[in-house]
Amino acid sequence: MIYCCEEHVEIAIDTIVDDFETFPILNKIDDEKLSTTCEYCQKHAVYMVANE
Repeated sequence: MIYCCEEHVEIAIDTIVDDFETFPILNKIDDEKLSTTCEYCQKHAVYMVANE
């Protein structure tokens, strides 16, 4: 599972595809419920990209 901002969502999708060889699941994060940062740049995460 990768948390990412809008700028890095494509990289996160590519990482999941490369690592798990499966189509990733993309979920938009509700800003009010989670204050997680992007794993690539530390901005506020907007998406969670997962393999299951």
